[in-house]
Amino acid sequence: MDGPDGEYPLIRQYRDWIQNSPSEDGPDREQFFRQGTVVLDTNVLLSLYEYTPAAREQVMGALRSVQHRLWLPHQVGLEFVQNRHRIIIGRKKALEDASKALHKKLGEARTAIVDARKLVQDLLIKYAQDATAKAALESEISDEAVKKLHSEWSKALGDHLQRLKEYDLAISSVNKGDPVLSQVAALFGDKIAEPPDPAELRRRVDEASSYRFPNRIPPGFADEGKGTPLSSSGDFLLWEETIGHMADSPERSRLLFVSNDTKDDWYQPAGNGLSSRPWPYLASELRMRTGAELRIETPGEFYRGVNRFLDAEIADETYAEIDRAAKHLVEAVISEQEAVHVQPGQELIAAAFDAAGLDQSLLDNINDAASRLLFTWWLIGVTAQLDRRPRFDDEPDVSVAPATRSAIQPAPAWLPGRRLHLGEWPYRSSSWIAPWFAQTVISASRHDRQILQQLAARQLDFERTDDQ
Repeated sequence: MDGPDGEYPLIRQYRDWIQNSPSEDGPDREQFFRQGTVVLDTNVLLSLYEYTPAAREQVMGALRSVQHRLWLPHQVGLEFVQNRHRIIIGRKKALEDASKALHKKLGEARTAIVDARKLVQDLLIKYAQDATAKAALESEISDEAVKKLHSEWSKALGDHLQRLKEYDLAISSVNKGDPVLSQVAALFGDKIAEPPDPAELRRRVDEASSYRFPNRIPPGFADEGKGTPLSSSGDFLLWEETIGHMADSPERSRLLFVSNDTKDDWYQPAGNGLSSRPWPYLASELRMRTGAELRIETPGEFYRGVNRFLDAEIADETYAEIDRAAKHLVEAVISEQEAVHVQPGQELIAAAFDAAGLDQSLLDNINDAASRLLFTWWLIGVTAQLDRRPRFDDEPDVSVAPATRSAIQPAPAWLPGRRLHLGEWPYRSSSWIAPWFAQTVISASRHDRQILQQLAARQLDFERTDDQ
């Protein structure tokens, strides 16, 4: 059938793949804000803990402007309540560590200044025999002057740190008085999904692990093999819940999904003249199964849209916090996907090996580069997690699992726990071992083998206790 481009069946059927990435000036964008169902990803809710109180109040005000159209999938709610304590404790630990680091750095600076003065004084005598200049330096940069400046600077910096400690969230917020939790609960009210039926949940996990992930069908395929099949299927479970919600009510014709997750299991990588964009498959699948149109936006795009179309009061400084918090949540965790592409610093590697009591020559036993990086990042993460060493400034959290306790094999390459040595691995009958970890353990000396297995076992125990 001839006609305008939009009437050709081929163009109509594949329009999501043909059209460019949706722009902020698209003619129908406003309708998603005024009429669409709004779903916030877990990372958007967790970002609320990263804002200052003033910025948080502005963001909550913006969310209240779409409150009547918000809907919370069970998967998002579950991940939010499970991970909020990690964010709160991370804030507290960062401030505690900052105080220790401040005293250490100031002490080092004081010593460095005195040493620098002595270096110049020695050179003045050695090469110029200039005792007058040496004495002038002794007077101008005396130990007493350095001590006085050190004291003034220490007080100024310490006062700021002390004010930050009293600024907002306290450790008691994990279990009571959490201002973010109560505001989020009030925001959604009863517009939250019930937990899925166990049989349906299992069917969805099986579909993700056996069909969608191996074929790299978005969303969530980048999480394949991370922990158990259930824990690695979070993005797909969220997606299925949302599709079911949209299908239940034909009047829901638009879905606005907000997330700062722009990895390639949600966004098609740039290439062939196209910029990165949400996978067209997602829009096509939602339309095919529910008849609804899809728009995916990052938090920054979303809040700017709320400001533009719904007249929310958001200051420029708050947008900066929104972008910073989104960036922090993405960069603050090294997952298995990122681990194979990111080389940690040598100082961080050395600190992790020293803390574990291992020699870096152990890496020579690991044949391929990806496995070496996975092992290295895991060792960095577990030594910090178990408090074997102090964290470095801006050191990321690490989400790389060497083993998991599960009745179900997480991924085809994972090995049963009985492959590790009898008497050394406590969970031989109830665990699965990541292939890179099994390779390292089996090829290591007995001394190193025992250290590695002890670290992995204690990590499993630690995370099991932390979840209870």
